Amino acid sequence: MEMNRSEVVVVTGASAGVGRAVVREFAKRKAKIALLARGKDGLEGARAEVESAGGEALVLPTDVADPDQVEAAAAAVEAAFGPIDIWVNNAMVTVLSPFKEMTPAEFKRVTEVTYLGVVYGTMAALKRMLPRDRGTIVQVGSALAYRSIPLQSAYCGAKHGIRGFTNSLRSELIHDQSRVRITMVQLPALNTPQFSWAKTRLPNQPQPVPPIFQPEVAAEAIYWAAHHDRRELSVGWPTVKAIEGNKVAPGFSDWYLAGFGYTGQQTDAPVDPNRPDNLWEPVPGDHGAHGIFDRRARSRSLQLGLNLHRVGAASMLGTIALFSGWLIRLLVQERQEKRSSTERRRFNGR
Repeated sequence: MEMNRSEVVVVTGASAGVGRAVVREFAKRKAKIALLARGKDGLEGARAEVESAGGEALVLPTDVADPDQVEAAAAAVEAAFGPIDIWVNNAMVTVLSPFKEMTPAEFKRVTEVTYLGVVYGTMAALKRMLPRDRGTIVQVGSALAYRSIPLQSAYCGAKHGIRGFTNSLRSELIHDQSRVRITMVQLPALNTPQFSWAKTRLPNQPQPVPPIFQPEVAAEAIYWAAHHDRRELSVGWPTVKAIEGNKVAPGFSDWYLAGFGYTGQQTDAPVDPNRPDNLWEPVPGDHGAHGIFDRRARSRSLQLGLNLHRVGAASMLGTIALFSGWLIRLLVQERQEKRSSTERRRFNGR
């Protein structure tokens, strides 16, 4: 990026949830941000927040499941703001339902938005970034890209697909010696509006599987990943445990989630079976970044802080280890001296 030029950023799913929090994070730095989503009310709310923070916003109502709409949006961004520096693929939908009760149309829709929307966004971004040999694409993933859970088979399949697609593309970029960078951020359970508008067949109110984090934690990680050369970034200890645990004992995870995966995704309160959902059309209104679980959500992640600053963390842990080793040696030496002194007194008293 040229000196003194504001970053040009595209965020899909920008009207609410993680996307809305990401928009705010870039707006703090006066970026020029293209806002892509279906919900016009949320897009206008995001535009107002960007402009009040000193950035520039371009509202582009877009269904990312339509490749023509995504390509048209990308062209509009560069016509208005110039070359795209960062493209964040974040848009998603889900259905909370046993697979046996889902329809083919529902499964297809989740796949088209959550998986193919990322593919189409990546295509549009690369079409512009590759000739310039610069730019960054951030894929917003999930712990569910590694460890699937029941009742969200289409969404989990899409997140697994994003990871496989991204790994394949990364190898191609390396082969071509391209300086375009692609990274993936794996997120934990987050307090976003999706649990109030996702299509559901569950008897009770859907919830993120605890522990729950605020979307600003995700936004911090996504902004950081867009500006640092990290292949992949995992956010929160629950994400790390899910990924690593699935490597060690996938069969146990299957068994455990057969029970906890059902209760963990619902509160004790019944849900209105006729509530509006956003699978096919956006739910009207500006829903912001946060969901209904503010009182239970964490605004910080110790793991993320250590992960973002792991060189400093490693140095600190090294210092602690050295100090601990010195202290242990001192205590052992002191104990040995006391033992020797006691033995000398016993010998002299004989």
